[in-house]
Amino acid sequence: MTVFKPLRRALSLRAIMLSAALLIASTVGDATDAGAQDAPPAFPVTVATPLLKHIKTWDEYSGRFEAVARVELRPRVSGYVEEVNFKEGSDVKEGDLLFTLDKRPFQIAVEAAKAEVARAHAQVEFAKADLARAAPLVESKALSEQVYEQRKSTLGVAQAQVMAAAAQLKSAELNLEWAEVRAPISGRISDKKIDVGNLVIGGQVNATLMATIVSLDPIHFIFDASEADYLRYTRLNNSGQRTSSRTAANPVRIKLADEDDWSHEGTMDFVDNAFNEHSGTLRGRAVLSNKDGLFSPGIFARMALYAGDIDAFLIPDTAILSDQAHKIVYTVSADDVVVATPVTLGQMYEGLRVIKTGLKADDRVVIQGVANPAIRPGTKVAPTKGVIKAADKTAQN
Repeated sequence: MTVFKPLRRALSLRAIMLSAALLIASTVGDATDAGAQDAPPAFPVTVATPLLKHIKTWDEYSGRFEAVARVELRPRVSGYVEEVNFKEGSDVKEGDLLFTLDKRPFQIAVEAAKAEVARAHAQVEFAKADLARAAPLVESKALSEQVYEQRKSTLGVAQAQVMAAAAQLKSAELNLEWAEVRAPISGRISDKKIDVGNLVIGGQVNATLMATIVSLDPIHFIFDASEADYLRYTRLNNSGQRTSSRTAANPVRIKLADEDDWSHEGTMDFVDNAFNEHSGTLRGRAVLSNKDGLFSPGIFARMALYAGDIDAFLIPDTAILSDQAHKIVYTVSADDVVVATPVTLGQMYEGLRVIKTGLKADDRVVIQGVANPAIRPGTKVAPTKGVIKAADKTAQN
């Protein structure tokens, strides 16, 4: 029995070591299985390459409407206001009677001028008769040539007085006409600045303001363009890709504050000749029809100006996200990992968003699944191929 004790100890030690090895192997296997079970799954997304199309591009600006014509009503003659012949804020037509001044002083002046004309005509008739009587006396030498010439001169003076009296009559009649203040243009009138019974001062200096009228149809839209836009338009014009708005009536579209579509159309008709030295912008102007009177001077709106034709990438607006500084889209790399790609946005076209910069033709853009909060840059995904399609309508926003 003494002989077999070491043998039994060796066998026991070997059994313990084998059991420990089996336990370690089992623990490692369990950990590997648990790690495999805890690995995050690849999230399903739909990807598509950008849609490439040849489109018209539009640059957007903020601006305001401005009347084509604006007139301050001021009297040409002085007098007391006798009547106000319009409703404040109403539309008036050219020639409508707006204010009536007391006409009596002007009517008296007209009658006095007519009397002066009659007197001058009588003097002419007398001078003519006097000259006619002198003619035979000169031939018979009963009257000197000097006296004859004096009578002839008297007739000339009388005729000149007739002309002066006639001019005075026209002036008096014109003042009488100006006692009625009429609309010089068609448009919308303001409130009255002077009431009945007040004295207004007429003339060219310090004349009393009575009201203002602004024209409504057509109407201007005023906006400011940046130096960068100006340089881009100039280079496009020089290369023949887009004619300058200085020489061409490039199309514009207007969207009011309560509208979603660019539903109002007009054309460019003016570009200023110098930049504003304070703002560094260049003033532009478009003209639009306003037959329904929807636009009013002073209203702010958005304008889209035709900026030329380009080949552009289009993607759904829902595929675009924002980070702190940029607009981004999620693209999927060759190993199916999400990448945040900064992009520069353009206009909407046929229901899709124009991407000016940032994408390539073969980029796989995530168009479905971006709303999943688990999908972030660096996330492994399981992409499914989709297709980007434009809307059926061809209206360009």
